[in-house]
Amino acid sequence: LPNLSTCCALHRDLALANPTKMRSRFVALLASSQSHLVSGFISPALKGRVTISSSSSTSLKSSSMKELAEKVLANPKFPPEWPFSPADFERTDESDDSIFYDQPRLVYHIDDYAVRALTQYYSHHLKDGDDVLDICSSWVSHYPEEFKGGNVVGLGMNEYELSQNKQLSSYVVKDLNRDPIFPFQDESFDKVTCVVSVDYLNQPLEIFREISRVLRPGGECIISMSNRCFPTKAFRIWLQTNDLEHIFIVGSFFHYAGGFDPPSCEDISPNPGRSDPLFIVKAAKKGGD
Repeated sequence: LPNLSTCCALHRDLALANPTKMRSRFVALLASSQSHLVSGFISPALKGRVTISSSSSTSLKSSSMKELAEKVLANPKFPPEWPFSPADFERTDESDDSIFYDQPRLVYHIDDYAVRALTQYYSHHLKDGDDVLDICSSWVSHYPEEFKGGNVVGLGMNEYELSQNKQLSSYVVKDLNRDPIFPFQDESFDKVTCVVSVDYLNQPLEIFREISRVLRPGGECIISMSNRCFPTKAFRIWLQTNDLEHIFIVGSFFHYAGGFDPPSCEDISPNPGRSDPLFIVKAAKKGGD
């Protein structure tokens, strides 16, 4: 699997030299260690989103993609130190995020099939009584209707959206890109969730350290990811990498934050090739039973 420090160094060098060619060479380097790693492309989508899809000279069967995705974090070769630069987390639109998120968006950001798949996944991983923190939260958290959580807190950007989320016990409005420190005590939660929003967090190392801090020993962080985003607000390295590389990148966030058991990935895409893909990257806080 890829040497992340080498990849990120190449990514930065190419960004300065030739942004047009940067992504294809970055993917080629990753693919050199796993010849059947697919490359990706970015295509326009409606309502200001983009889809980053998988493409190769021969079509991958859905079972092959699932196998690839779930192997990405099986034996990753992380370098000894954080390999990313601040430029990797720059965005096209660096204006105040409170302006962008001021308008409520009471819509799903993945399709109905992926929503149902995520809710089904949560039904097996959230236990009644769990205290849950939903970061980058909005008007819906996609938890099962029958879930009876303990203290379920939303941490997000838009107060109206959060006020409409019926699964929350309470909520906090906070811009984590301005201040990544969570306003919660140590070991306050059993689970932390984040739905298709990790690509908007421009200080991920600090955020994942905070996730570790607020989780109880053995508590789990569940990051769900698809191939849709607001491209002007997603950080640079995300837009220039594909689904498999996203899994590796988010796995590295857990690794470098410290305090977590090794991360893993599950591909829960409901209808591969016909609806939105959906990947879970998760890790438990060290110290559990």
